[in-house]
Amino acid sequence: MRMLLRVRIPHKEFNEAVRNGTAGSKLNRILEETKPEAAYFTEVDGQRGAIMIVNLDDPSKVPAFAEPWFLTFNADVEIRAVMTPDDLKRGGLDALGKKWS
Repeated sequence: MRMLLRVRIPHKEFNEAVRNGTAGSKLNRILEETKPEAAYFTEVDGQRGAIMIVNLDDPSKVPAFAEPWFLTFNADVEIRAVMTPDDLKRGGLDALGKKWS
């Protein structure tokens, strides 16, 4: 299942990594390990952050996506199920509308 990971990275931990020259290697290690379908770095609630799309075949894999951010940067991670337009088309909205109207 396609999931959206929203990561909020605290200033203190990331500033330390920038100052000691490890920010890039830490980010690369996480991305190489988790292999997101897409990754964007942006501001999240006034802090550094990332928004990624990952494929989660089994709920037991959630820690493999979240723990690297928790342990490396003390980051907050939110995980949400997302769909493409084709996924939504296959969702049967018309039938559900008839059933629940």
